Amino acid sequence: MFAVYADKFSTEDPLSGLVVGERPDPVAPQGWTTVTVKAASLNHHDLWSLRGVGLKQESLPMILGCDAAGIDADGNEVIVHAVISDPNWSGDETLDPTRSLLSERHQGTFADQVTVPLRNVIAKPASLSFEEAACLPTAWLTAYRMLFTQGGLKAGDSVLVQGAGGGVATALITLARAAGLKVFATSRDEAKRARALEIGAHEVFESGARLPIKVDAVMETVGRATWSHSIRSLRPGGAIVISGTTSGPNLADAELTRIFFLQLRVIGSTMGTRADLAALTQMLDATGTRPLIDRVLPMTEARSGFEAMAHGDLFGKVVFTR
Repeated sequence: MFAVYADKFSTEDPLSGLVVGERPDPVAPQGWTTVTVKAASLNHHDLWSLRGVGLKQESLPMILGCDAAGIDADGNEVIVHAVISDPNWSGDETLDPTRSLLSERHQGTFADQVTVPLRNVIAKPASLSFEEAACLPTAWLTAYRMLFTQGGLKAGDSVLVQGAGGGVATALITLARAAGLKVFATSRDEAKRARALEIGAHEVFESGARLPIKVDAVMETVGRATWSHSIRSLRPGGAIVISGTTSGPNLADAELTRIFFLQLRVIGSTMGTRADLAALTQMLDATGTRPLIDRVLPMTEARSGFEAMAHGDLFGKVVFTR
């Protein structure tokens, strides 16, 4: 079958290990199902995989991709949940210490077909296109969990989204506005600040700029470059929810004095559960809110999508179709 996969690692030139070609058809073990992929979306995880992060040499070649929407073996339109937990694990899948994502231990979604546990598919609403649905299982699910499951935010609360532009940040802005939050966003890029206003931010600022108010929560995916600003933007008792460190994890100043003196909460958030994904899907179905898609490409042109992500030339999601 057709597939987009990694056959080697390179930290300096990750795309040198990207192959667009053929791989064997998957065989679903007992308790799993085969999904015919209609659309799949690109994540930073896929670029990190090409650098060898989270993926072992002995697992190569590995089909990339965590997210997909398609048709299961029974003919149902479904969305694939990317978190693979132990079959005996019960409860929150993101807390399973042995969990992995598709394309780490199991072949990913950038292919004609992908096999996943039966419990890892949820129904796709007819109101969502395959391209829209394919954006949800990683970036949009991460954003939903940050805001509502971990952050506990509700209508009327205020939130700062750092680094508007990427898939998670645009999802955070859109979902927060749809849920009735007061939304602030930052970006170094003037064009991205303008786009953030278009998709739902109430006010936008240059990175590091002082906000007009102290916010209830900050959604942090950038790390080192924005951490101090995030802490200083919180009201006493506020929360910073962190799900990534794209600028690096090593802080020049962790702002520990402010954290304890203002009784701030630092909350980690990773991906989301099947229940989170189902709730997110229902929210989009009910509200008409839709993922922001930067571009849709045939999977045969996957390399150009990877190049755009590597250069940061995106606002929203890259979706591949078959």
